[in-house]
Order: sequence, then C-alpha cells, then structure tokens
Amino acid sequence: MSLSFWRKMAGLTQSPPGVSLREVLWSWLGAFLGIGAVAGLHNALFQGTDQVLLIGSFGASAVLLYGMPKSPLAQPRNLLGGHVISAVIGVTAAKLLAFAPGWAAALAVSLSIVMMHLSRTLHPPGGATALIAILGGPGIQRLGFFYVLVPVAAGALLLLVIALLVNNLAPQRRYPEYWW
Repeated sequence: MSLSFWRKMAGLTQSPPGVSLREVLWSWLGAFLGIGAVAGLHNALFQGTDQVLLIGSFGASAVLLYGMPKSPLAQPRNLLGGHVISAVIGVTAAKLLAFAPGWAAALAVSLSIVMMHLSRTLHPPGGATALIAILGGPGIQRLGFFYVLVPVAAGALLLLVIALLVNNLAPQRRYPEYWW
C-alpha cells in the first residue's frame, strides 16, 4: 500500500470541544425518559410474553436524539425512515436467507446502508435494527414483518415524542432542525 493511503489515517482536525454540564444533564434526562418510556410501555403491554418493544438499536438512537439533537442523523426523517427501512430489509433477508444467517446479516446491513443513503434517511442505529431482525432470537423471528411495526416503528415514534418534549424544554436546545 502506498504512503498516501497510510497518511489518510493521520486525521485532519482536533477532537471537538467538550459540552457544558447543563448539556450533559439534558442529554441524560432525554435518554432516561426516552428509554424509560419505551421500557415502561414494553412492561405494560408485553410483560410475560415473548414480545418486545425495547431493542438494542434504540440505545444508539438515544445517543443521537438526546446527545446530538442537531445532527442530521438525529432528525425525525432519519430516525423513523432509517429504522423502518432497515427493519423491512432485515426481516426480508432473515426470511430469504434463513439457512445462512451470517450472509443474511451482511446483506441486511449493507443494503440498509444503501437504501438509507438513497432515501436520505441515514441513521446508524438502523444497521443494528436490520441485524436484530436476523439475530434477535426466536421471539423476534416469530414477529416476521410485524417487527417493522412493533417494536421498530412504535419504539422509534415514542423516542421521537420524548425528543420533541425534552429537547424543546431545554432553553438552549431546539429540535428538530428539519422534518423532511
């Protein structure tokens, strides 16, 4: 490999500055209330069943929605579109390639990235949403395409509602930057 290849890894800028304690606390409050609301609804609706409303990719969405609300990746279009598109692709790959989950996972994540790019809904947690559709266990597998609605769309909508409330209660925050 050429020297120019290795030089690209040197980086061009410095780390971003830290944020204020006030910003940290608003991020904490949003994430606590957002994930707490999804977990609470899960417990109210699905306690004692193998249904789920709280999936791992929502943790990463919380980081974006409440920790980086100005990021293009955290906007409502990206949150909802990225999760839903990736869920559809993940379930489809799980069904078509049930005999080869590793290939299904690779195909689902890579196609999710492509479709999120093409639809301008890039939301990194969407990659995990696609992966969960394949590797999420028997409870997730039994959901089939219902996975797209519950937990994915319902949970993402709940996170969005909390983001709208918390990020606009904070005096120095505004959310969203754009809708569509």
